[in-house]
Amino acid sequence: MNVVLIGGMDRLERHYIEEAENCGVKLKVFSKSQTGLSSKIGSAEALILFTNKVSHRIRNEALNMAKARNIPVHMCHSCGICSLRTCLLNCLSPQ
Repeated sequence: MNVVLIGGMDRLERHYIEEAENCGVKLKVFSKSQTGLSSKIGSAEALILFTNKVSHRIRNEALNMAKARNIPVHMCHSCGICSLRTCLLNCLSPQ
């Protein structure tokens, strides 16, 4: 499963990727604002948004892109490894 993470801390990026691999997920992390974010996301099957570390502009851009592509979004205020694990398990569990 391909999942995109928007937000979070730069220093935890490696740990985010390791935790995703432990869950069997390929994770792409965008911890900083980047131009053309929607084109860089690619073929994501889910989007995780850490809301405390992103601007409103990036949040709105990500939500609009996810809505247009019919990608499920999981938002979490905190940006720790446990928060990521919880979001990943929610992505993997059937609705």
